[in-house]
Amino acid sequence: MMTTSGCSCCHAWARHLHAAGFEVTVKDLAMGQLMRAKLDAGVPATLAACHTARIGGYVVEGHVPAREIQKLLTERPDAIGLVVPGMPIGSPGMESGDRREAYEVLLLKRGGKTEVFARYE
Repeated sequence: MMTTSGCSCCHAWARHLHAAGFEVTVKDLAMGQLMRAKLDAGVPATLAACHTARIGGYVVEGHVPAREIQKLLTERPDAIGLVVPGMPIGSPGMESGDRREAYEVLLLKRGGKTEVFARYE
């Protein structure tokens, strides 16, 4: 997982993945390096979030729930990976008591197209 130094929500998301059984290695990068890594991985700037991970040959951008990553790895669709743009409150790593924002987990396909992979109300 690549993040910028000191990002508490990124480290909270890493703990979420670890608790779900994923092996997690965190690499802190300067903001410019992180953005370059996102773009090089095929994540458009318009879909960027605060951290980027590589799991099972896929890119996982942002606060994607572990269960959606597990589904991705089971179904193995022809795609770049999963994206949760921004930082929705209530998503893994962005917990804030009982507050929750609705958000979508997007399947990022080659060429930058997306489709809804999961919805969280």
